[in-house]
Amino acid sequence: MTALLSAILPIICIVIIGATAGKKLELHKTTLSKLIIYILFPALVTDSLYTTNMSNHSMLQILLGVFVIALVLYILVSLFSKYFEISTTIHKSLIATTLHPNNGNMGLPLIEFALGSSGLERAVIYMIGSSVLLFVIMPALLAGTNLKNSLQVILKLPLIWAMLLGITLRVLRIELPFNLYEVLNILGRSSIPIALIILGMELRSTTFKITNLELLSSSLRLIAAPVIALCVGKIIGLRGLDLQVLILQSAMPTAINTVVLSAEFGGEVNQVARTIILTTFLSFLTLPIILLIIN
Repeated sequence: MTALLSAILPIICIVIIGATAGKKLELHKTTLSKLIIYILFPALVTDSLYTTNMSNHSMLQILLGVFVIALVLYILVSLFSKYFEISTTIHKSLIATTLHPNNGNMGLPLIEFALGSSGLERAVIYMIGSSVLLFVIMPALLAGTNLKNSLQVILKLPLIWAMLLGITLRVLRIELPFNLYEVLNILGRSSIPIALIILGMELRSTTFKITNLELLSSSLRLIAAPVIALCVGKIIGLRGLDLQVLILQSAMPTAINTVVLSAEFGGEVNQVARTIILTTFLSFLTLPIILLIIN
């Protein structure tokens, strides 16, 4: 519970600051969203790829697990949307909130506390795979429906180039002079509080309510996702710490940055914001149970 409080209470505080700042300072959400998508988060991904010490084999296994879990969840959301005749806008929101766990600013500190530094290294790789889904594939799903539009969206976003830069620095073992790697670190770390400020600004104008959509998305995110992660991990041969990290990262509440993408590329932003808050608070109940099970 201490780890959960340490991860969640800072989030709540910054969200409150964002809500207050949005009211008093007349900040522009669109400008802040573009700052994260086009500058700050690409820096975070490059920095993570540049500094990790994991073997390539372990990295590829975890990344495979991330993508297979997301595919299964995407199929489930599509089936639910078709069965209940959900509108396109809400369907996009359900995809965003279901596929993307908050495995950065919540998952990383929780896993470091529960599983140590070795678990943290694996959690970072999961976060990178999730970032590819969130900032490369998800914008294409939200903004375009055909291959041409999807490719155009992907190539316009800098994250794909940030990934290539990080991989190049890692493979060629390039040492950046004059502590220039600190530029990546500082920019990347600043993406999380700004995303939380945007969330607070959005929630200030949102009437919080729990509908069947939020309950459906929360169930898929907090219950179905870790069960799917267990099955997928077993199938692809993950064991021990690798499997524990895959399950725990998959069990995190909805990622903060989904509200940024929904505002930028499409989706019901209010519904996304409500789901983020609901899953975050419900995770107080679900994550201790999952920690007990995986240990």
